[in-house]
Amino acid sequence: MCLAIPARITEKLFDDMAVVDLGGVRKEISLALVDDAEIGDYVIVHVGYALSKLDADEAAKTLALFAEIAAALPPQ
Repeated sequence: MCLAIPARITEKLFDDMAVVDLGGVRKEISLALVDDAEIGDYVIVHVGYALSKLDADEAAKTLALFAEIAAALPPQ
């Protein structure tokens, strides 16, 4: 099973690399597969690669669903 997560681009680096915000966690990813991604855009991230851009409203809905799931899980 694969999981791709919406993340917001916060910084563009050299060689098609960027920094994204994943719920407060900053991670360096590759933008090599997404030509037109800019700072502030949301992208779907899987294993360190942005796969596609995502509308901000759709990203918010998806992140809200992830938060609901996390809140429903028992504490670990």
